[in-house]
Amino acid sequence: MYRILSGSRSLSSGILAAVFLPVLLFVLFCAPRAYAAPPTFTVGWSVYAGWNPYFYMARSGILKKWADKYGIVIKVQRFDYAASLDAFVAKNIDACTMTNMEALDMPAAAGVDSTSIIIGDYSNGNDAVLARNNLSLSQLPGKPILLVQKTVSEYLLERAMVMNGLEGQLPKLKLLNTSDSDIVGAYLGNKGNQVAVTWKPLVSEILSQDSGVKPLFDSSKIPGEILDLLVVRSEVLNRPDGSGAKFAKAITGAWYETVAQLTGSGPDTAKALSGSAAASNDTVASYKEQLKTTFLFSSSQSAAKFATDAALKQKMDLVRQFCFRHALLGQNIKSVDDVAILYPDGSVQGKKERVRLRMDATYMQMAAQGKL
Repeated sequence: MYRILSGSRSLSSGILAAVFLPVLLFVLFCAPRAYAAPPTFTVGWSVYAGWNPYFYMARSGILKKWADKYGIVIKVQRFDYAASLDAFVAKNIDACTMTNMEALDMPAAAGVDSTSIIIGDYSNGNDAVLARNNLSLSQLPGKPILLVQKTVSEYLLERAMVMNGLEGQLPKLKLLNTSDSDIVGAYLGNKGNQVAVTWKPLVSEILSQDSGVKPLFDSSKIPGEILDLLVVRSEVLNRPDGSGAKFAKAITGAWYETVAQLTGSGPDTAKALSGSAAASNDTVASYKEQLKTTFLFSSSQSAAKFATDAALKQKMDLVRQFCFRHALLGQNIKSVDDVAILYPDGSVQGKKERVRLRMDATYMQMAAQGKL
C-alpha cells in the first residue's frame, strides 16, 4: 500500500491533501468550539411568595427558552433561606434571591461585591407584629417577643416602635430568638407568649388558629422598605467573555414572562399560580392570599421606575443604618459608610472605594424597552 501511494505521489498525495486537509482543519479548530459546553449558571431561591415563581419558571420551560436564546444554561436550586445566603457568599452559586437587608448584612458585609439586577416585589403586609390580649405597641416593653433576630422581623418591630413615637422604649424590648420553623408552635402552644413577629404564610397560620391574636403593625405601613431582589455576584455579571451579561438578560426576560403569566388571566395564569403554589406545597387559595400582601412589580416598567426613583435611596438608608446599629455590617466596620451602595444614577451612599452592593436598573430597563 505504501509503495503504490509513493509511486503515484504527484497525483495521489495532491488529491489526499485536497480532501483531508480541510477536514483536519475543521476537526482541530471548529469542532471543539461547536461541542464546548455552554456557560452554566445556578440561581438559589427559597420559599416565599415573591420567589416561588422561580420554581415555576424552571418547570414550565420558560427559563430554558430564554437560556437557549443566549446560548447558556441556567439552573435553579432550592435552599432554606439562610443556607442560600451562605452558598452565595461561599460562591457556590452565581445568583440568589434575598431581601435588601440581607444583601447588605450577608454578601456585602462579607466583602462580596454584589449586584441587584431584579427588584421583584416588596412586602406589603406579609410581615407583621402579632399580639394577643389586646396589647398595644406601648405595652410591648418587658413582654417576651418571639422573632428571628437580626432579620427583617426585628427591623419591622423597630420601625413600628419608632413610627409610633416609642423609640426610647427599644432598649426595654425583650426579644426571644425563635427560628421560623418553630415560631408558630411556640406561639400558639404557650399563651404566655403574647407577642410574635414573623411573615406569611406563618402569620396567616397563626391568625387562622387563634382568634385572640391581632396584628399591631405590618409591612404595608413601610412600603418599599423590605425589598425582594435577585442578586448576582458582580464578578459573574462582568465576566470578560460576556456570558454574565447574557445570563442577566436571560433570567430577566424569563422573570418578566413568568410574572406576566402570574398576573394575567386565562389558562397560562392558572398554570403559573398552581405551579408557584406547588413550590411551597401551598394551595392556590393560600398562595393567592399571600400575593395580596406582596406588592409584585407586574411589569419591567414599574420595577425600573422604582429602581431609579430617589425614594429608593431614602428607604435603603433606613435599612443600612439599622444594620450598622445592630453590628450586622461586620465586626471591623467603624462607620455605616464602610459598606457602600451604588445606585443607577451613579450616586453612592457611603465611601466610593467601599461599594459592595450595586442597585442596577440596566436589565429591568432593557426589558421595559423590549431590548431583551
